[in-house]
Amino acid sequence: MSKIYLDTCIVIYFVEKHPVYAGEIEILINGLDSDDILCFSPLVRLECLVMPMRTKDTNLQGQFDSFFNAQEILEIRAECFDDAARLRGNFSPLKTPDALHLATAIYHDCDEFWTNDNRLSTVAPSLVKNILHK
Repeated sequence: MSKIYLDTCIVIYFVEKHPVYAGEIEILINGLDSDDILCFSPLVRLECLVMPMRTKDTNLQGQFDSFFNAQEILEIRAECFDDAARLRGNFSPLKTPDALHLATAIYHDCDEFWTNDNRLSTVAPSLVKNILHK
């Protein structure tokens, strides 16, 4: 069993059916074992819902809701904020949302962090997997 944290970009590409990336993400998701768990945090949900709410696209908002309802939500605990601060202190280019995503995945013992952001692998090379640029 693997616990896989999905970065915001991966969820957006998948749900919005990105013409270049959605197919590859779907192949990876479909290739997972049945006991593998896809996870996200409330921060991922927030970041994904901004545009549909801004544009009042209730259809897209519903698509995101359906996706999130089928995955496991990971609570962002107070300890995650402290760990995110440490990550930012050690990696100055790291932005607060990325530090919080990584800290949440680490806190919840995720096995992988799926992203399309090469910069994050320098922070947590054994966790972060850029699944779209190998």
